[in-house]
Amino acid sequence: MNRPDLIRFQLLAVAGFVAVPLAAQTPPPAVAPTITPPTVQPLPAPPPPVPIPALSPAQESWANDWLKTGVTQGLMARSKASTALKGDALVSALLDRAKALGTGRVDTADFLEVWALRPAAVDPRPALAKAVSEDRLQQWANGLTPPWSGYDTLRKGLAKYEAIRDKGGWPTLTAGTAPDVVRARIALEDPAVTQTENLVDVIQRAQRRYGLEPTGQLGVRTLEALNVNVNDRIAAIMANMERWRWMPRSLPVNRVQVNIAAAVLTVFEGDQPVSSMRAVTGSPTNQTPMLSSSIHSIVVNPPWNVPMSIAKRELFPKGRATLIKQGYKIVKTPEGGERIVQPAGPSSALGRLKFDFNNPFAVYLHDTPSRGKFSSYDRLASHGCIRLEKPVALAERMVAADPNLNGQIQTLIDEGKTQRVSLPSQVAVYLLYWTAFAGNNGTVSFRADPYGWDKLLAAKIEASSNRVDPTAAPSPSLASKD
Repeated sequence: MNRPDLIRFQLLAVAGFVAVPLAAQTPPPAVAPTITPPTVQPLPAPPPPVPIPALSPAQESWANDWLKTGVTQGLMARSKASTALKGDALVSALLDRAKALGTGRVDTADFLEVWALRPAAVDPRPALAKAVSEDRLQQWANGLTPPWSGYDTLRKGLAKYEAIRDKGGWPTLTAGTAPDVVRARIALEDPAVTQTENLVDVIQRAQRRYGLEPTGQLGVRTLEALNVNVNDRIAAIMANMERWRWMPRSLPVNRVQVNIAAAVLTVFEGDQPVSSMRAVTGSPTNQTPMLSSSIHSIVVNPPWNVPMSIAKRELFPKGRATLIKQGYKIVKTPEGGERIVQPAGPSSALGRLKFDFNNPFAVYLHDTPSRGKFSSYDRLASHGCIRLEKPVALAERMVAADPNLNGQIQTLIDEGKTQRVSLPSQVAVYLLYWTAFAGNNGTVSFRADPYGWDKLLAAKIEASSNRVDPTAAPSPSLASKD
């Protein structure tokens, strides 16, 4: 049906379209919106280096003499002749020495990942400028070295062992060496030795310094320790002095320290050692890292979530049936894989207590049902965590300030439940690698270098020193470096 009104509307619409001027029919050209770029604030220019005042002739003389004392700080084994420095060259040498003493010779970029104990960065320029302007270079230099008695004992020990080296070292001993020769050899390191002391006692004291079973007999391992070349002992002292330079200049007065190489844990309260216990630390193929952290809690009756590396290498090859028979559980992961869990209990690899602290290596202190290793003098056998000889005693110390927990650790264990106990205050923990350290009567105790870190550190110190001094001659070891 015709719709005159609809037709009329369409005609009007067409007529209207025709009547529109051409310019009105053409859409305007597209115009991109104006975008104002964000204002980029330029980074502030770094402040100019603190200017070092010109040194007086007397200061230059003192500074050149002081630079020759690097041997006494374990930065080089022998002083080498050099011409007196002046001006910028002298200032540069002073700054380099200050950095080496304050944070170590090796740059942290050259550290292994497991050397996670990193020194804080220090700019020595402001302090040097102040010392020059106030004519207090001696006081400035005295404040650069680590303030710890352990470092000072190594410094004195270094001078002692270098004197032994300069006199020709020590004789090689055998099982048939005359007693007087053995006594004289041990006396080079131990000033407590007397002509009338029982030789068995003399040998036992030496064995304890080397971390060996004190049999009082010249067995194979004792002879090996006594026959280590004096240059290697010097190298060990120097490597450990370097590690002291990585330490902070102040430590929490209450802390736990683990000597990885000696496999010993020591508790400090009021900055004094109050107890120690044997530990089991990482094997040479499962190295315990050097680090610092804070123990924040204790897990009572912990299950063991087996790390995948251990599961793949040691457990999954046994087969599912064997694992289930041994009490393990195989658990599905969200990704569709599987992991292994050992439930809490008397046979759990973590024992009854686990001490937790934040670190990127997933290591911790823990109890163990395998107690036999604690009677051994070779205790580097873990997967990297630290097994404790007396975990309950350590836990009791840590919770003693909480009246609700004081004396209750064993009760919590006996309940059999897995539970996390927060400490009343966090306890600093340091995992350290000491192969040369202060012993009794000012002597230096030594341990083997199970991870080979002393030799590696020696090479890194040498490489760093050569970068600072391109004219430095290459050398086979830290102990013989100029």
